[in-house]
Amino acid sequence: MKSIPRRVVTGIKNGKSAIIQDETVQNAVDHLKGLLISDIWNTQETPASLDNEKRIPNTAFPQTPKNGTYFRYVSIPPDADLGITAQPGQPHPLMHQTDTLDYIIILSGELYLIMEEGETLLQPGDIVIQRGTNHAWSNRSDQPCIQLAVLIDAQNN
Repeated sequence: MKSIPRRVVTGIKNGKSAIIQDETVQNAVDHLKGLLISDIWNTQETPASLDNEKRIPNTAFPQTPKNGTYFRYVSIPPDADLGITAQPGQPHPLMHQTDTLDYIIILSGELYLIMEEGETLLQPGDIVIQRGTNHAWSNRSDQPCIQLAVLIDAQNN
């Protein structure tokens, strides 16, 4: 398994703010060859509890708890490494939709955000506000793309 950044978790110890955990993330999973996902943190309700953590299994497509959130680290390999080929006039093979509002930032590499109508190239520092729409990610480069995402349970009206 590839190494991903460490996770530092704060809390209260002896009545004072403290670092409770400082470790390399342990729950990283390769769902497809080279597609590394780690659900770093989640909340189970709103308002969020600050007292404890409920570990969740990593899934290729998120299963955000009702009224909850996910904080997700994703390393997306090149399409060629995944064996993905998008056919002209057909939906991208990884097209999907979730009932979440997602705040995504590209940390490194590049990635295409593909919608049912149109696409755009994302590069480091770009931010995406993904509002529960059908979408796919396509890495047409020869290097992985790393993104961080906060997924918030939402409802389509």
